[in-house]
Amino acid sequence: MNAGPQDPVGGDDDQVLAVMPRLAQLSTAISRGRLTEHAMDAAGIEADRPAFSVLVSVHLAGAPLRISEIAEKMQLVQPHVTRQVQQLERRGLVRRIGDPHDRRVSFIEPTDEGRAAADRYARTLIGWFTGAIAHWPEQDRKDLGRLLARFADDVTAHLATLDDT
Repeated sequence: MNAGPQDPVGGDDDQVLAVMPRLAQLSTAISRGRLTEHAMDAAGIEADRPAFSVLVSVHLAGAPLRISEIAEKMQLVQPHVTRQVQQLERRGLVRRIGDPHDRRVSFIEPTDEGRAAADRYARTLIGWFTGAIAHWPEQDRKDLGRLLARFADDVTAHLATLDDT
């Protein structure tokens, strides 16, 4: 019997299956490890991880976002994002901007302090990851960046098909 594309024991599926423990290992190391705390300490902001993740997401978007857009981007529910945005607002890290076309809608953008904190956080992470693979050949580092971006885009697009069903 031939293994089909949905068969977890055949063909390319074996390669993906072999990578899954490594993805879980990496996810755990990043999300539960000391790296996040180290980067948050470097940012110099007292906020919990979920709120800080919202700040970084809004900052990296490069443009003000609606709460619904933040929730979609982060794959979270809107009430959760609303609570995090309120926490960030109280700390002066984000602000709301009214939509001139619809007074019921507001956009969220980082304040100067929020942008600076998100930049410090990102620079710390980038420095750490760069250091972790500094001994790799340059082509391997380039390939990782290219393939990881492609993987993230394809997984995100494929996840969107779940919403369609």
